Amino acid sequence: MRQIAIYGKGGIGKSTVSSNLSIAFRERGLKVMQVGCDPKRDSTRSLVGGRMIPTVLETLREHLRAGRDQSAIALEDIVFVGERGVYCVESGGPEPGVGCAGRGVLTALQILKDLKAFDRYSVDVVVYDILGDVVCGGFAQPIREGYAQEIYLLCSGAFMSLYAANNIAKGIRRLAQRGETGLAGVICNSSGDAPFERNMLAEFAETLGSRLIGLVPRSPVIQACEVEGRTVLEHSPHSPEAEAFRGLAQKVLDNTVRVIPTPIEEVAELEALYRRHLAHDS
Repeated sequence: MRQIAIYGKGGIGKSTVSSNLSIAFRERGLKVMQVGCDPKRDSTRSLVGGRMIPTVLETLREHLRAGRDQSAIALEDIVFVGERGVYCVESGGPEPGVGCAGRGVLTALQILKDLKAFDRYSVDVVVYDILGDVVCGGFAQPIREGYAQEIYLLCSGAFMSLYAANNIAKGIRRLAQRGETGLAGVICNSSGDAPFERNMLAEFAETLGSRLIGLVPRSPVIQACEVEGRTVLEHSPHSPEAEAFRGLAQKVLDNTVRVIPTPIEEVAELEALYRRHLAHDS
């Protein structure tokens, strides 16, 4: 079973990329589960008709309030079938102001493991959509516990997305030495200036010891699909954008290389890399 994790700054487009990859994997005949690891619980929205499904932690809290323990939870309570048969799960988070969201994610993943969800549904690929603004101990748990084995950093042409990705790479370096986990590559979710982004992120990925896997174009079609709560592959299956996601999915499936990254240590070095490409392409 492939366990693919998409990490990146909040708002960078992880859910859009994850959902379209999930559909593209299904088109290849693979059984896919997408697990949203963000308290916003919107990762699988475009796979289930634009709605918000009940989360694992919500379900757990309801059982506890009713005097039942965790063992009363059934897979049917937390796993929902979305477009093309993609299995959809949202971890959810703690009630506002209470607890660590990252450790809530780990609780949800442990419940899936205890219920043998991957075996029961004969899953070939799990796609984890994981928040990465802050690499706290909680959000590092999917890496630490071996759930997120193939990690992709999603970036745009914005400097702060690069900064967040570099911080995540530091977390991967610290934890990847303990198991099979590693950085599998960088994916660009274009914010508009594709040549600049491609060149800049290719150098960034090379600096990490990895490579740029692919680029998702900035497109009104993708933006319209986000508003409508549908994936591009369902909404516009014959569009160039859909082909871009299919091509990206194939590159991910073909990629077997995982590395312990070598992140940039000083912010000034990261800024210099960014400025160099900004000046060259302006």
